[in-house]
Amino acid sequence: MTEKGQALCDIKFLDFGMSITGPIVGKYFSDHGAIVVKVESKERIDISRTYVPMAGNIPGINRCGWFDQYNTGKYSIGLNLNRPGGIELAKTLVAWADVVSDNFTAGMMEKWGLGYQDLVKIKPNIVMISMGLFGQTGPLARQSGFGTMMQAAAGFTYPIGWPDRPPTGTSCPYTDFIGIWYAIVAILSALDYRSRTGKGQYIDLSQHESGITFLSPAILDCTINDRIVPSMGNRSSYAAPHGAYRCAGDDRWCVIAVSNDEEWQAFCQVLGNPEWTEDVKFATHLGRKKNEDELDKMIEGWTSRKPAEEVMLKLQEAGVPAGVVETGEDFHKDPQLTHRNRFVRLDHPEMGVHVYEDSSWRLSKTPAEIRRSPLFAEHNEYVYKKILGLSDEELAGLLVSGVLE
Repeated sequence: MTEKGQALCDIKFLDFGMSITGPIVGKYFSDHGAIVVKVESKERIDISRTYVPMAGNIPGINRCGWFDQYNTGKYSIGLNLNRPGGIELAKTLVAWADVVSDNFTAGMMEKWGLGYQDLVKIKPNIVMISMGLFGQTGPLARQSGFGTMMQAAAGFTYPIGWPDRPPTGTSCPYTDFIGIWYAIVAILSALDYRSRTGKGQYIDLSQHESGITFLSPAILDCTINDRIVPSMGNRSSYAAPHGAYRCAGDDRWCVIAVSNDEEWQAFCQVLGNPEWTEDVKFATHLGRKKNEDELDKMIEGWTSRKPAEEVMLKLQEAGVPAGVVETGEDFHKDPQLTHRNRFVRLDHPEMGVHVYEDSSWRLSKTPAEIRRSPLFAEHNEYVYKKILGLSDEELAGLLVSGVLE
């Protein structure tokens, strides 16, 4: 149960979201007190339940780390919208909800009779958000796909990589993790509007357009200077040295960025002002950029003999930006994350005790409450009987007919 008094404890949220973007939006509402009911079906299970890693490397729809992290505190129900009676039951849930969320391809909710124009007939002040890849209108609106594709469409793939190789992009569906913040702000804004006017509204969010906003400097460079941002590997046009440098140990690295001559002088002092740092070709930013290959080799000759943490701390103390390239294991030892209690250990019925991430922001009066993710259809009885008020006979009939799973 949610904690009474949390920031969003009065919000009832019906979550049709799948994979990453949709579920994470619902997660943050749940973590801050909203009652979030997640709708799934065995015929259309949340695909993130099938992603690896699985706990203990044992396959199972209730053992996936992705789903587990992105669906904390939700109530899971099994509802087959393709069975007779499924849509009617979903509409009963709409009448209960304040917010309805989906991230399907445009037209899918309308196909089920659950589009915004259908929902306002049930609840005129409903707030609905659809988080399609390209939004709900336009020639690409009905194109399906994932964030791994969307990062290319939004422009992230081209500049990521090395000049002598094809574009690489990121290793994750990057735009999924951008759209969620716009969605959360949009929903809260719509709820604020409703509290002042009594009117709900529809939010049409484009993951494509949300992602593009993170490349505004590149767009501006092209607009003003007619220049396309190239692939530069770990390098930067305004900093040198700038990169990830090998350190002592197995696959240990530290990133270093020197943006001006003052930082360069401090950097050289940390290294003990070796003779090569006095070379005139490294005296200016332009010189360091022109001789960057040689510069990187000289720097790695120093970093490779020292632990990454030592490199980072010495440079940071001198005012030079530097940071260890942390692994998943490093996060659990990170003193800053430990101090802020970033990781919460909870018991899960199938996965046992393991780690969840706490909220990245702290509300002083109404802190987040992280509760484990649900098993598939774990809360059928609670939602259908306690929230919707169905009788045992009605519940049994729906189970027999396959509407409930």
